[in-house]
Amino acid sequence: MKDKIIIKNGFVVDPKSSRQGYFDIVIIDDKICEVIQKDNKYNCISSYDCARVIDATGMTVVPGLIDVHCHLRDPGLEYKEDILSGSMSAAKGGFTSVACMPNTKPVADNKTVIEYIKNKAKRIGLVNVYPIGAISKGLEGLELAEIGELKEAGAVAISDDGNPVSNSSLMKKALLYSSYFDMPVISHCEDLSLVEEGVMNEGRMSTILGLKGIPSAAEEIMVARDIILSEYTGVPVHIAHVSTRLSVELIRKAKQRGVQVTAETCPHYFSITDEACDNFNTNAKVNPPLRTQDDIEAIIEGLSDGTIDIIATDHAPHHIDEKNVEFNMALNGISGFETAVGLCVTNLIKSQRIDMADLICKMSVNPARLLKLPGKGCLDAGYDADVTIIDLNSEYRVDSSKFYSKGKNTPFNNFLLYGEVKYTIVGGKIIVDGGNVICSLTN
Repeated sequence: MKDKIIIKNGFVVDPKSSRQGYFDIVIIDDKICEVIQKDNKYNCISSYDCARVIDATGMTVVPGLIDVHCHLRDPGLEYKEDILSGSMSAAKGGFTSVACMPNTKPVADNKTVIEYIKNKAKRIGLVNVYPIGAISKGLEGLELAEIGELKEAGAVAISDDGNPVSNSSLMKKALLYSSYFDMPVISHCEDLSLVEEGVMNEGRMSTILGLKGIPSAAEEIMVARDIILSEYTGVPVHIAHVSTRLSVELIRKAKQRGVQVTAETCPHYFSITDEACDNFNTNAKVNPPLRTQDDIEAIIEGLSDGTIDIIATDHAPHHIDEKNVEFNMALNGISGFETAVGLCVTNLIKSQRIDMADLICKMSVNPARLLKLPGKGCLDAGYDADVTIIDLNSEYRVDSSKFYSKGKNTPFNNFLLYGEVKYTIVGGKIIVDGGNVICSLTN
């Protein structure tokens, strides 16, 4: 007997199919079978007996969210996170697919590590996990990794995220070689010679705290370089975690003249400023650093006008001992899966800066396009049954102690947010049911 799920009475927002309104969605096994407009008064339940019925009254039904930038820490750093805990956290956050960065131990710069990640994620069977391979061997920025081998093993992109590719010649070669294999290059834009020993945004707050600041130019110079290399080679480049006004403007101008550049930002870059680092709050230490209110406004403008294509989490879990130290010594990163939707709904949707269709483009449609994921990012018949159901009006208080992620490092603990993920369905399987992950760490 085939597994059947019917999602009834929900408000569907599906930008790729231009569908927005009240529809019932019929899922059989791992595919969407029918999408039935409520106005037709079609009683779909009578045609599909033995189905699980989800009443989505008052909720918004969207294509499964896709995160193009996260850190699952597995293999080698499982004390921070592993594929199981990371998958549970992602599902709780409404993500049905995630792409994990290669800064593991060992580095995901070879076929063996890529296959390990894919095979372990498949055994766990919670969310779709897509490995991103390294640009350079060992993330050292000296020699290209075997890009063809990474592609063959199942990598969906290449990046040295966490380490910038400082050598412009190597970055040019990465763009050219990646184009042969139709793989996007995701660039971590940071000029380390300008960062020096900086630990937070350079400005008023860094001065007050007596901490070495990182100038925004450290990001912007590398954004400009990669735009120039993309224009020179004619090969697309994707800019990760954009955080400054000038970065947004550089990308906007490049797009206007036809450069094949895409960009992402993260919820923390449009939600809080470097003021969150006050009192030496290491949970607000992230790379690139939190910026100013002016930068937040620019990021939101970039999201609104399409300059920024994607919202990614840069989920970066750490052990408490790596954050509960002096600010200079604390590791960079925010555990981001489980607050992403709430921050987006609260700071973008409720404030009417973008609409829900735009948000889903940036969290599902465009990510599927960037990573070339067939069957994702749409709720039409024949697509994979990856569905996220959100109660946009549900207000909740963030409690990091209840995160499914091993990483409790977030500056948003105790924040009141709107937008609670109630159901996450992956390949026709209900992973989050009524807001709870129906999985045990012992599975």
